[in-house]
Amino acid sequence: MQLADFILRDMEPIAAQWEAFAASLSPAEHMGSADLREHIEQILKDVATDLRTSQSREARREKSMGRGAGVIDPTDETAAQQHGVLRARAGFTVNQLVAEYRALRASVLRLWMDDCAPGGPDPDGLIRFNEAIDHALAESVTSFNAQIEQNRNLLLGMLGHDMRSPLQAIQSTASCLALLNAGEQVSKAADRLIRSGARMQALLDDLTEFNRTKLGLGINVAVANIDLAAVLADEVDELRAIHPDRQIELHVSGDSRGNWDGSRLQQLLGNLVLNAIKYGARDTPVCVTMTCDATHVRIDVSNRGAAIGTATMASIFDPLMRGPASQNDDGRAGNLGLGLYIASEIVKAHHGAIETRSNDAETTFSVTLPRTPEQ
Repeated sequence: MQLADFILRDMEPIAAQWEAFAASLSPAEHMGSADLREHIEQILKDVATDLRTSQSREARREKSMGRGAGVIDPTDETAAQQHGVLRARAGFTVNQLVAEYRALRASVLRLWMDDCAPGGPDPDGLIRFNEAIDHALAESVTSFNAQIEQNRNLLLGMLGHDMRSPLQAIQSTASCLALLNAGEQVSKAADRLIRSGARMQALLDDLTEFNRTKLGLGINVAVANIDLAAVLADEVDELRAIHPDRQIELHVSGDSRGNWDGSRLQQLLGNLVLNAIKYGARDTPVCVTMTCDATHVRIDVSNRGAAIGTATMASIFDPLMRGPASQNDDGRAGNLGLGLYIASEIVKAHHGAIETRSNDAETTFSVTLPRTPEQ
């Protein structure tokens, strides 16, 4: 008997073995028979349909390498894809998901070989079946991972939102303590609370922005006509107050008026300057230079210090990436490795470009922005 015919004829015992194995996995303890069997019959029908469909050697070769689409309409969500989503929601691990398909493969082939005896199974049917199961498995794993990623992003979003209220209460209380003039010890403690609260606020802000980009929402920008030189000067003044031991220079040339989101570009500059302070030589200045022409402005943030390594440079704007420990680390300025990633997203939201150059003499981050984002 052809394997496709066997699968359709013996679907019930195959599904029963699938259910029994799935029930042995720990997250399945709370799941009923209908949940455990969900989509298995349709997955088997899809496999049988695939086996009955004529395929060229080239098509089979492409499919074996994950490039074939099979016979399922790519615009429809397949049973295998839906199965991956439901298993993610049920608390399965990816290893348990893969184990289900491994058990399905073994049970189908074992039952079929017993049915084929003594003549033995068709080798071509074996190969086609394994290709079809691998294809279904790849679809399930892809949708499983997408669901896990979405769950993680939603959790991060809720965490960032729910932590803001207690943090604001801590910061307000610390500010009140600082105003009481209740003695040096209380003032120092309040100052520590204020600084720690500011660091936590920065981390939460980074987390929130990262979460928005991962959910596909991007960075919000509210464009208005502004004097960018004045906006950046305000940010540089604040950075100087936070880091009185570091020299931060600002140089501007040309007409600095244009259409941008001023607060976002302050955030951009702050991230770039803080990165330069963190990794630059302590006894040299961080230089911010803005040059303006008729259609664009360019912002360069430069620092002296060790050159960025080739491996780090290749992924420098990736999220959750941090460079090697710098000579300026004090063990307290914890970060999530999101500053440069968020900077690049702000540039992207303004339809600009950002690049990095680094050698033994100097490291420079260069941002080019159109005077209006539409350009």
